[in-house]
Amino acid sequence: MSTTTFAAVSAVKQRSDTEFSVDLSPAWTIGGRPNGGYLLATVARAATVVSGHPDVLAASAHYLRSPEPGPAEIEVEVLRTGRSATQLRGRLLKDGVPQVEALLTLGVLGEAEPFWQDGVPRPEFGPFADEPWGPAVLTSGIPIAIRDEIDVRFDRPLADGPSGRGELRALLALPGDEPFDPVSLLFAVDALPPATLDVAPSGWVPTLELTAYVRAHPAPGPVRVLHRAHLIGDGRVDESCHVWDSAGTLVAQGTQLAGIRIG
Repeated sequence: MSTTTFAAVSAVKQRSDTEFSVDLSPAWTIGGRPNGGYLLATVARAATVVSGHPDVLAASAHYLRSPEPGPAEIEVEVLRTGRSATQLRGRLLKDGVPQVEALLTLGVLGEAEPFWQDGVPRPEFGPFADEPWGPAVLTSGIPIAIRDEIDVRFDRPLADGPSGRGELRALLALPGDEPFDPVSLLFAVDALPPATLDVAPSGWVPTLELTAYVRAHPAPGPVRVLHRAHLIGDGRVDESCHVWDSAGTLVAQGTQLAGIRIG
């Protein structure tokens, strides 16, 4: 397992009021390219420095290119500052070339119970595996360095093959049991393998667009993640993700559009 923390690998160094440098870790990669949620979290980390509000409420990123690990730059632009929220634009660049474009809303997360909800799945999980990941995740042969950084325990053996439901349920922990916060929850909604693994084997499934909502500050401990595929066709798939903390509170949710090549 990792000897560092998510806060360290997503840390940014401020160079000016709105410019930052970041060192993208080769350990947080799939096929040698940084995980999309990890990239969004680094942009959000810079946005929290610029914003007058402390907590990420919503973030949406478009992935223009897939950067190599190593030094990169982040630029943040404040679009609007209000009493309850700040809207910002964040851009991740590599050698001056844009890689990720993100829009973010920051505010202050409350502690109140939901007033009303409908259509949110129930956090129902079976017993989690004693061993992380399991043997079937690497069937495509793509190197997944991030496997050695995070602890992911599924509630059914992936070696049993696809169920056809198009969903993965897992317990997720950061290195060293580091507590989740609003920034690392942006990673959590993109941390699991593609839910399409529960439908058919595929190659790399690169994220094209990722949107995340942060609902609450999570309680300490690992989070429970439900990752679902909804429609696969024309070389693309849309997926949804729901994240609950150790107290059973829905703390984050996300949707994404990704490319896919079945077989």
